[in-house]
Amino acid sequence: MNRPLVIALSAVLALLAAAGAGAWFTDRYRETVRRATEAEALVASLRAQLDNTDAGVVEVTKYVDRVQTIHVKGDTITKEIPRYVTVEADAACSVPGGFVRLHDTAATGGVLDQNPGGADAAPSGVPLSAVAGTVADNYTTGHVNAARLMALQDTLRAQGVTIIGEPAQ
Repeated sequence: MNRPLVIALSAVLALLAAAGAGAWFTDRYRETVRRATEAEALVASLRAQLDNTDAGVVEVTKYVDRVQTIHVKGDTITKEIPRYVTVEADAACSVPGGFVRLHDTAATGGVLDQNPGGADAAPSGVPLSAVAGTVADNYTTGHVNAARLMALQDTLRAQGVTIIGEPAQ
């Protein structure tokens, strides 16, 4: 074979090999950049989750303390019922059956019968002090639920969530 032809073919083969290697290195570089971008996005996501978790721990601690205080107050009120609703008050007040039905239906979220009838005026046998205890327990539960809602809202706000229907602060 002709020496200049062999040199030209060798040069072309070297150029093709260099171009192939360049393409391979370019693909490797692009893949490395893509993986680095995904890793950065994952780190940012994990950092945000960690920040939210830290905020949640603070909120849970505050919530538990708040609920414990609510229960202590509710228990104190319940213990005081005999002082405020005495045995004499129980004897003097006849809680009608209609009141008990109305209260129990409201507590369960039910629907009242549209025809209460005359039996609702009859004494229910439930003492006034029991009504006071039920009301105190219901209010305590309502305050606990309000504290739960506030804790949830605080946690969501810390995560950057806008709560619709809430007055602007």
